[in-house]
Amino acid sequence: MTEKNMEQRQYRYFDLILGLFVAILLISNLVSVKAVIIPIPFTGLHFTFDGGTLLFPFSYIFSDILTEVYGYERSRRVIWSGFAALLLMALVIWLVGVIPADPLWKMQGAYQNLLMTAPRIAIASIIAYFAGEFSNSYILSRMKIRTHGKYLWTRTIGSTVVGELVDSALFVVIAFYGVWDQALLITVLISNYIFKTLYEIIATPLTYAIIGWLKKHEQEDHYDYNADYNPFTIK
Repeated sequence: MTEKNMEQRQYRYFDLILGLFVAILLISNLVSVKAVIIPIPFTGLHFTFDGGTLLFPFSYIFSDILTEVYGYERSRRVIWSGFAALLLMALVIWLVGVIPADPLWKMQGAYQNLLMTAPRIAIASIIAYFAGEFSNSYILSRMKIRTHGKYLWTRTIGSTVVGELVDSALFVVIAFYGVWDQALLITVLISNYIFKTLYEIIATPLTYAIIGWLKKHEQEDHYDYNADYNPFTIK
């Protein structure tokens, strides 16, 4: 193997984005144990969803940025890193929960009622995010080629409409079916999808700014002409 073949392109901000992505994934899963209400001003209506929805849409924004700038295959490595961290978190939470509590510590019931649901939420998140995120990244990647790199907003929003639908449906059903009342389950599912999609649309100017800045400073604007779209492959 020649020295040229052994060289790998080094990026200044890729690791930072990876770290932030993993942090968002872990935090959003921990706070998903609570259902919250966010009023819609001047309408008398409100959104009802799990607490993680306040933060989780940023993971899709990060995914759009990664796929648009660095390409599908590099974004796939970030997704798998997040999955590994999520599995580790779920395992540790479960392990601590089954270890007998000190008799002087009186909060075992609260731990069981809240945090011991986190492993189920983590599994739901892994399945839902796997399906939704790879759908999002694949669609954005293919649309970039079809549009010859133009009309970024159509890619970020169009891929999110599909990815968030898959993600929201799988996550809410797997995480909360049999735990929450069915009416609350349906309300949360619909609210999750609408809120996450609006989140992406509103954040479009920010997404544009970050992508433009990264392309300039990383000297990268990847097109996936020969990408391996198998989500189980890490190269």
